[in-house]
Amino acid sequence: MKRTMSVLVAALALGACGGVDEKDAGHSTAGHPRGAGSVAATAGHNAQDARFVQMMIPHHQQAVAMAEQAAQRASSSKVRRLAARIARDQDPQIHAMTGWLKEWGTPMPSPGGMHMGDGMMSDADMKRLGALSGERFDEAFLRMMIEHHHGAVTMARTEQARGSDAEARAMAGSIVTAQSAEIRAMRKLLTAM
Repeated sequence: MKRTMSVLVAALALGACGGVDEKDAGHSTAGHPRGAGSVAATAGHNAQDARFVQMMIPHHQQAVAMAEQAAQRASSSKVRRLAARIARDQDPQIHAMTGWLKEWGTPMPSPGGMHMGDGMMSDADMKRLGALSGERFDEAFLRMMIEHHHGAVTMARTEQARGSDAEARAMAGSIVTAQSAEIRAMRKLLTAM
């Protein structure tokens, strides 16, 4: 029963994660997560799956916190729409991954367990972002979120290559697809500034 609920939650989370139309960072495109259909069923999770989920939960939580700041501080409607999509996509993934850790009997991630090389922003970075508004916020948000997304894509590709759990690998494929498209969209927004 637990596994059935986990599959349902993951399916809902993955269904919410379409790509981003590069012509407008706020419009989603339909489609299946890359690689989701090609993941073979596995007997269970391995250490890589646990590490991926433990790292991705706080990574997503920080992205959602950044996106929530954009709702209040961004001047560009395109930046606000992109931020809303990031929060809308990543929040269900956080819930799905939290469920997997519980099901696997794996500890939740400890605060401060991420490394800055994973694309995570420091506390000082987050405070600086929170002190900005308008166009200065837009530019800082886009630059920081691009770096943040690069970290997520790197972690997700490692999961695709080394993970064992089919659901975790499918989510990793979805992250690679969606966040790579968002990186391209954010770069276009920066260029247009």
